[in-house]
Amino acid sequence: MSIDWTALGQVTAVSIGVTVAVVVVFALGILGLARFEGAREGARESNGGTSAVGLAQAGLCFLACAAVVAYGIYLIVPQFH
Repeated sequence: MSIDWTALGQVTAVSIGVTVAVVVVFALGILGLARFEGAREGARESNGGTSAVGLAQAGLCFLACAAVVAYGIYLIVPQFH
């Protein structure tokens, strides 16, 4: 049995990269929710964002995370192919 180390390294690099990207996008979604809540409570925002912008940011970020998860499930489950 031989191991293709190049392919294994590529899979590892892509997995780590996608994981970091999803975590960053999810964190940006949490930031959008925090901006939305801060604007809704009337707190003064340091970045000048509005309630609608924060909600839109959160929605887009969470939608992107859900799309990545759905694509991963699609790749894993053979009945979806």
